[in-house]
Amino acid sequence: MALQVNNAGVTGVKFLKKDLVLTIDKIKGPQARSMNEFFEQTYELAERCLRTNYYGVKQVTAALLPLLQQSNSAKVVNVSSSVGQLDFIPGENIKEELNDVDSLTEEKVDGLVARYLKDMKEGTLESGGWPITSSAYIVSKATLNAYTRVLAKNYPGIAINAVNPGFTKTDLNHNTGFLPVEEGARGPVMVALMAKGGPSGVFFDQTVVSTF
Repeated sequence: MALQVNNAGVTGVKFLKKDLVLTIDKIKGPQARSMNEFFEQTYELAERCLRTNYYGVKQVTAALLPLLQQSNSAKVVNVSSSVGQLDFIPGENIKEELNDVDSLTEEKVDGLVARYLKDMKEGTLESGGWPITSSAYIVSKATLNAYTRVLAKNYPGIAINAVNPGFTKTDLNHNTGFLPVEEGARGPVMVALMAKGGPSGVFFDQTVVSTF
């Protein structure tokens, strides 16, 4: 079995309050705007986030695909996040583009990333239909999910899936997560060890198939 697990991750923000716990309701709910006072979001941080979480995964995958294609049971596991689900993207047109898997291509996903960074630089995230809280991280994971679906479509001989490990206690969130790393590893390990012929182009919320 040939296996590739992509677990690149930076937050895209600078925390001004180290014990801040960014739960789902704080990112997506009525509190979202007020949370921005607790961390700094800049174009430079956003660009670094997309470069690592999205483009980094693409570059590693492109380098390893020739080797993966030589295996008869190859797998790619992209470690994503629940905030990468489309419910976290306010703009309906952006959601539609990311969810139209039949016409989705790498170039289209790259174009959305470029559009996000342009809007970030110009200060037009909200009017552009992007999230305004932890925006770079959300966009990086949403586009990673879309890239996962494109890859699965283009390489049917490889099982390519995305997994949300859960809110795991790691350095990424200053150890404010709820799950120990052993619990967070369950989903990615399960997907990595699935038998040949298993699902591809799927998003797992920990160990359960979920929606993009």
